[in-house]
Amino acid sequence: MTKQYRGTLEDFEKKLSRVMERLGVDADHYQCDYYERKAGCSCFVEMRYKDKTYRFENSSAKSAACGRGLIYKSDLFGEIVYSLEGLARAVEKGIFTLDMLLEGVPALPEAPTMEPCFTALGFANRPATIEDIKTQYRRLAKVMHPDSGGSEAAFTALTKNYNACLRAMKV
Repeated sequence: MTKQYRGTLEDFEKKLSRVMERLGVDADHYQCDYYERKAGCSCFVEMRYKDKTYRFENSSAKSAACGRGLIYKSDLFGEIVYSLEGLARAVEKGIFTLDMLLEGVPALPEAPTMEPCFTALGFANRPATIEDIKTQYRRLAKVMHPDSGGSEAAFTALTKNYNACLRAMKV
């Protein structure tokens, strides 16, 4: 299949910035990404509007399923940008408000908050098992223990956070 839209990923990122501005979404409140996998390309745009996050996705698989057959990242991303531009146009013409347009779009659930003790042990996400916590604690204790050159205060904080993690997992 040949390329459907003129423009590079960078061109569409610039256009997305202008579209978000037209929709009244601050630059700090949206992000985009695109990536390739063996099964094809994917991309998304997430925007934050009135304390809710909305995600618009496109992929070569979705495109094939609806008969479009897009295979280039720039085409997939461009299609999202053009769709959002259509929303902006409808808002600017007074046909709809952005609230009306997004009313039927499901918002993403808020990211779960993680207890600070897990972060202090270096976890990006809550671990699945207590064994994961014990393994991480042992690894850090080897470095932070005063006999290994660490400070007493750092080791005490590590142990305190380790015990807090164990308590949190048992709840």
